[in-house]
Parts: sequence; C-alpha cells; structure tokens
Amino acid sequence: MLQGENKVAARVAADLVRRVGPAGQVLVIGGGEIGSGAAALYTGCQVLGTDIYASPHTQVLADAHDLPFLDATFDAVWIQAVLEHVLDPPRVVSEIHRVLKPEGLVFADTPFLQHVHEGAYDFTRYTLSGHRWLFRHFVCLDAGATSGAGAALLWALRGFAAAHIGSRNVARALTLPFIWLPWLDGRSQRHEDVAAGVFFYGRRSDVAVEPRDMVGFYQNRSRSPKG
Repeated sequence: MLQGENKVAARVAADLVRRVGPAGQVLVIGGGEIGSGAAALYTGCQVLGTDIYASPHTQVLADAHDLPFLDATFDAVWIQAVLEHVLDPPRVVSEIHRVLKPEGLVFADTPFLQHVHEGAYDFTRYTLSGHRWLFRHFVCLDAGATSGAGAALLWALRGFAAAHIGSRNVARALTLPFIWLPWLDGRSQRHEDVAAGVFFYGRRSDVAVEPRDMVGFYQNRSRSPKG
C-alpha cells in the first residue's frame, strides 16, 4: 500500500484489455484478491478467478498445477505473485500454455530479491532471464522489473529488522523512514539485475526459445527473442 499501485501491472492490464476486448476471457490464477494494478481487467474483460481458497473474486477453486479447463479456452492468463508459491512452476506454466488459445496472452509478475513472505508456502525466486526461460514457449512482448533496486533494498531492510525483532509488523513500522526508496527505481539493466520483482508479458507460441537466445536476451535486453 505504501509503495502505491503496481504501475507495470496497470500498464500491461490496459494493453491486455485493448487487445482482447470486452468479450475476452481472462483467467486469473491466484485471483482470490485483485492484484495491484489489475483492476482494469475486471471492468474491461470477462474475468474468471481461480485460487485455492474461496473469496468474492474466486469463481473456481483449483490447483494451478492441474487447471480444470479444456485446451485453448482463454484469451489471456494473469498470474501475479503466485509462481513463488507453487511447487512446480514449469508445470504451472505448461498448464497456462495449454489453456490459452493460439496467440493467447500471459502476464506473470514474480519476486526476485524478496525474503520469504508466506512461510512454508514460499518456494521460488526468479531472475529476469530465469523468468524468461520459464516462459520460453511464449513470444516476449515485454519483460523487465516491476520493482527495482530501491524496492529490493526496502525488502532487505524490513527482512533484516524482522529477523532481529521477530515481528514483521514492527519491522514495517521501523522502516517507515525508508518507504521512499522504491521511488528511485528505474527501468534499466542495472535495476533489473537487483529487482525486487520481475515480469513477463507474452503471447503463446508453438515454438520455444532456443538456449542460445538467452545470452542475447540478457546482453541486449531483447524483448522479442525467437519464440
């Protein structure tokens, strides 16, 4: 809340709505809550929310490892702050690929430099390149940091305080003087290499990115490697 709306997610949500239109069927995995920046989806598309718990935004209780939908059902899939909480991210991404229509879109927002925030249900972190490889069966429309070096430093300070004090709420209070740090975030390779979180926005493909393309993706931050 103190860091404001996820501007990257808001920008991508607006583009996604423009591409799929009001009749577009969008699957939100981990949709028990509306993610930061995702509000436009709920007014501009037909959203179906899945999660492992019931909420006003959950229409289907489902495990993302085995989505209960037919192949080629959705125009887009939105998965925000979820992949770190699943045991097998490649399997989840494979399921996303399966339920998307040809040319379907995906947006994923996943932590990189963040401390554990769901206890026993927090498993994985991704660099930007690792995240791209996870979505190698998709054409890259855009990718980068959702929150950069400043946000990562704020996460680290809060984690340091919580480790010594034993209370995350107290740690948040003690680090209030540093809430301005995310305002220093930028969209550059330097920020992506120390990002608190990374995103991938892509289009379904039947051809995978080649391993040799990954070096170029990092060196040039190419947004459309073969895929």
